[in-house]
Amino acid sequence: MAYIDGFIIAVPHTNKDAFIRHAETIDDVFLKWGATRVLECWEDNVPDGQVTDFRRAVQAREDEAVIFSWVEWPDKATRDAGMEKMMAMMETDSRFDPEQNPMPFDGKRMIFGGFVPVVTLEHQP
Repeated sequence: MAYIDGFIIAVPHTNKDAFIRHAETIDDVFLKWGATRVLECWEDNVPDGQVTDFRRAVQAREDEAVIFSWVEWPDKATRDAGMEKMMAMMETDSRFDPEQNPMPFDGKRMIFGGFVPVVTLEHQP
């Protein structure tokens, strides 16, 4: 059964290109260690809610966009093994060096978690 890692972050609008470059660099590692797909989605229609919303969840400021991302894995075992490999390489791989590939957002406000799909609908042509 598939496994999903989900992420929500706030990125300054002025850092959009830097975010895309950063994501392309890091996301390749997810694929290398077994992920089947990675999506990085830039805010397009994110309304303010009455009680809570995406913007409040990451304390997005007016000059920031909300990014909704997920990594699809074939199963949790592949995800756990892949994440373990990624953590091990963080000390030695320049892609994770904040001086060579700085995060263009405040990582302290990132929300993330792992999810097991319970409903999957796909259009069949």
